[in-house]
Amino acid sequence: MGDAPYTVRPIGEAEYPAFWDVLMESFGVTRPIENREANRPLIDFDRTLAAFDDRLLIGTAIAHAFEMSVPGGVLPVAGITKVGVLPSHRRRGVLRAMMRRQLTDLHERGEAVAALFSSSGGFYQRFGFGCASRDMAVRVRRGESAFITGAPGEAGRGGGHGLRLTVADPDEAWPRLSAVYDAQLAGRPGQFARNGAWWHKRLYHREPNALRCVIAEDDARARGYALFFVEQRVTAERIPDDQISIMELVAVDPSAYAALWRHLLDRDLASAVVAARRPVDDPLLHLLADPRRLRAQVNDGLWVRVVDVDRALQGRVYGCDIDVVIEVHDPVCAWNSGRWHLSGGAAGARCERTMRSAHIAMPIHILGAAYLGGVGLQGPAQAGLVRELNAGAVDALSRALAWDPAPWCPMVF
Repeated sequence: MGDAPYTVRPIGEAEYPAFWDVLMESFGVTRPIENREANRPLIDFDRTLAAFDDRLLIGTAIAHAFEMSVPGGVLPVAGITKVGVLPSHRRRGVLRAMMRRQLTDLHERGEAVAALFSSSGGFYQRFGFGCASRDMAVRVRRGESAFITGAPGEAGRGGGHGLRLTVADPDEAWPRLSAVYDAQLAGRPGQFARNGAWWHKRLYHREPNALRCVIAEDDARARGYALFFVEQRVTAERIPDDQISIMELVAVDPSAYAALWRHLLDRDLASAVVAARRPVDDPLLHLLADPRRLRAQVNDGLWVRVVDVDRALQGRVYGCDIDVVIEVHDPVCAWNSGRWHLSGGAAGARCERTMRSAHIAMPIHILGAAYLGGVGLQGPAQAGLVRELNAGAVDALSRALAWDPAPWCPMVF
């Protein structure tokens, strides 16, 4: 079935309000004009797409130009977002038309990888996206947060290791926060670099002074920070029952990390600390004296699409030497279908088309899921989605792709 005959094109700046209105209607939400305008500085209008039914704007999509951490470095990645279709035009091929156009545009620009957060788990696999990272929603109750003996530096109680904790205005402190974030970015796949506009977006909140910030620092530099909200609550018996919600907690070393968590867990009047998006291998799992007290729910995180197999596989390094021929099936981006010879290791890799016999075969969404190193190939193979054509190929490629620490993206873009 071909794409429906809709016009799909970038919008001009004058069309942005209509674009925003369609996006809001597609999700069934209402956001103030201030929110719309807070997003405007982030948008390169040449990288927008809108679908039109005659003159009626019915679908929206944006591809931000990011630099994102991948195993061994940082790679240009398209951050797909603001994807929506008017409810009156769903199930008519509008999303398919926009996604095909968007992926073709990325291919022609030479952008090898795309990534997104999905509002529904089943939307994007059909377009070649695979779930490449997972994250945890966590909750720790007061009185259940003791750290193990030997946790770094008497964390939060006078600092330890030369640390002090400083309360800061996040809008004024963002250059210090940015220095911490940038210092740790390349160490964990899945994070994207932020410029000033993206930091403004991260710190934007409609309620003045609602977002709070604490920085772990020494005399030389900031070494970590936490951004959080305090929801003030009280029980019917007038017992304080505040909840602290962590938006982001990042540190460059174990002492700063532990000090920040200890500070939040020990705040007066709070009965619980929650965080909606933490890495699945969060060090807090190892710091708590009773890890069962960390109540966690694992969710899908970043979805990755390999737009160009050769450039994507050459754009990261590998955990061990690998020499394998991969047969890729990609019904959406036909330029990817075929056999690819991947060879390389910790210093880099080469990937090129080949006529040699394949050792392993997989659909493009499985390659996307495995790309950041957090998803192995044995599970998809046991599910019948990866075919081993040469003995040992699944294990060899899975070990080469694997990466520690697990991929994680702390901010939904």
